[in-house]
Amino acid sequence: MSDIIKIAVDAMGGDGSPGKIIDGIILNHSTNKNNFFKIFGNQNQIEPLINKKISKESFEIIHTEKKIESTDSPLEGAKRGKDTSMWLAIQSVKDKQADIVISAGNTGALLVVSKLNLKMIENIDKPALSALWPNKKGMSVVLDLGANIECSSKNLLDFSIMGASLYTSLYPDDKPNVALLNIGSEELKGNETIKETYQLLNEKKSENYNFAGYIEGNHLMDGKVNVIVSDGFTGNVALKTAEGTANFISSELKNAMTGSIIGKISSLLNISNLKKFKKRLDPRLYNGAIFIGLDSPVVKSHGGTDHVGFSNSLDVCHRIVKGNLIEKIKQNI
Repeated sequence: MSDIIKIAVDAMGGDGSPGKIIDGIILNHSTNKNNFFKIFGNQNQIEPLINKKISKESFEIIHTEKKIESTDSPLEGAKRGKDTSMWLAIQSVKDKQADIVISAGNTGALLVVSKLNLKMIENIDKPALSALWPNKKGMSVVLDLGANIECSSKNLLDFSIMGASLYTSLYPDDKPNVALLNIGSEELKGNETIKETYQLLNEKKSENYNFAGYIEGNHLMDGKVNVIVSDGFTGNVALKTAEGTANFISSELKNAMTGSIIGKISSLLNISNLKKFKKRLDPRLYNGAIFIGLDSPVVKSHGGTDHVGFSNSLDVCHRIVKGNLIEKIKQNI
């Protein structure tokens, strides 16, 4: 594999685009010179933002004035045609002109357009939306986060293998520990689909990951497992609950530290620890959901993130390609 990784970028998706997208590219380029950016969007808007900021050998602008709007339904987004910035970016991966594609645009449209353009990996029935979550010991891969509301035991088995492959691609020095999100840790707990998946994973011995059984919602951040698997409905509820809890804790801590003279003095005395706490809960550091199961990797940046968050999602793109994610899934499935 070439040392240069070609990333197809939909520059017109998300809030504040293309400005924050280009700023994210510039920031990422400052720390990683092995990425080449194929940038899809309005050249008249993009050129003034990027010219003379990074070398011309590091990017290419593919002009289009059409884009998928954030307010479009998935079907409306797909119907906007094959010359939108999102469609062209995904098309470039299909045509092997890029190694991976990223967009901060409409999530539903990204999933639909990706499925229209890219083939499923053989023996996988459904793709899954995965993301990185912090835990007490490091990071976890969590999937599915909303791509599939209903799943069979075969789907959850596939998600387990894909999640373990993703974790290995991102963290090659650490072995995946896979668990099924459930209402209890006992073997008999849960619905029939979960119990069937438990049996399948127990029977499928693999050198590539450990199966740790069930995990309950209150232990997601413990760090005892690093690949957490569920159907898309349960996973999305868990995601939104975790985000809401983090926002609540941050807000309450801020109020406690600024609501009185004693609180303000205490915050000054603990400013170093507070900065560490704030950084640990900074969602920009974990930006970049991965749509896996297709024969080319697709990354979704949060539409509301800033250039720092987008730069971090570009780093995820680099690590996924460098870690040979697709080949790992094909070998393990």
